[in-house]
Amino acid sequence: MPTSSADLDAQDPLAPYRVRFVGSASSLVYLDGNSLGRPLRTTADRLATFVVEEWGGRLIRGWDESWFELPEVVGDEIGRVCLGAAAGQVVVGDSTTVLLYKAMRAAVALQAADPARTELVVDRDNFPTDRYVADGVARECGMTLRWIDVDTTAGVTAEQLAEVVGEQTALVVLSHVAYRSAWLADGAELTRIAHDAGALVLWDLSHSVGSVPVELDAWGADLAVGCTYKYLNGGPGSPAFVYVAARHLDVVEQPVQGWMGAQDPFLMGPTYAPAPGVRRMLSGTPPVVGMLALQDMLALVDEVGIGAVRAKSVGLTEHAVELAADLLPDVALASPADPARRGGHVTLSHPLMREVTAELWRRDVVPDYRDPHGLRLGLSPLSTSYDEVERGLRTVRDVLDGLR
Repeated sequence: MPTSSADLDAQDPLAPYRVRFVGSASSLVYLDGNSLGRPLRTTADRLATFVVEEWGGRLIRGWDESWFELPEVVGDEIGRVCLGAAAGQVVVGDSTTVLLYKAMRAAVALQAADPARTELVVDRDNFPTDRYVADGVARECGMTLRWIDVDTTAGVTAEQLAEVVGEQTALVVLSHVAYRSAWLADGAELTRIAHDAGALVLWDLSHSVGSVPVELDAWGADLAVGCTYKYLNGGPGSPAFVYVAARHLDVVEQPVQGWMGAQDPFLMGPTYAPAPGVRRMLSGTPPVVGMLALQDMLALVDEVGIGAVRAKSVGLTEHAVELAADLLPDVALASPADPARRGGHVTLSHPLMREVTAELWRRDVVPDYRDPHGLRLGLSPLSTSYDEVERGLRTVRDVLDGLR
């Protein structure tokens, strides 16, 4: 029998933080925190203050006073709190898709001196945007995609990567946590394998940042990209971030040359010269409003510690797995059984899960659905309770019983 949800909540050192989130006291069961995180209550005050005092009060003077540097300031905080990245390597701006494109093109340019490196390696179960962008970059640059076929209930292993990389590999594009299964890749080992073959590695951290410890500098990673509206609770459409290792910063070139990434944006001269450091990855005007909520969540993760967040995440996913085994015996686990190989979500598989998901939403239980037949439970450690997980899975059982 699974451990009592009430006991787990009573023993949970992070339980007191849940009240800081909007909607946490409602009866709605929210199990989709890895798609869009709940807002913090303090963010409402921050937004109101910004409108009245900074935007309304300071107007364009805000650029000189703080806004201009905000992409680097917030980038450094993401790096320090969540990514194991020293200052000066992370900047915020654009969407995940745009930054993936910039980072892939930049990586290809870094490898241009070796004409034999004509392949981009990506797995067939990587997030669609990663695959689509890689396909476009390969066509633009006259390169070939080298695919890794993976188990959709798992992800890319060291053995699989070692089989495909070699003298022809320019760039390997990997997700740290697989969007479908939650497979947690071995960042250090996969990076080492790629580097031993002379390839660069671009990590997509969208499903790990804020829930799973990341150590980009220790891994020796080259580039990384991630979104901020999942476990970092930045809100719908909040901007993404990009990491470029310090050793590449003096030479890295990105393809969307805009004025905010220029050496002197206000010179407005006839030719482009890139800004020093990671700021050269910027293009247009920084999304200042989009970084407000993100700062609140970063402060909370910093207060709690990413290690404690990960421990709660493991506890929540373990509870979900145990409850599913008890309540849903004909439902398969489509995520790694070993919590050390699993990120912050759990996927359960059954032929009726598409219909189940639609009915769950009507009953104010909100997970999401991923083919094939996957009910995905995104368990955000600071805003999700053990009781919420149990109420959600009991409703899944009731809905499945009604559909059979």
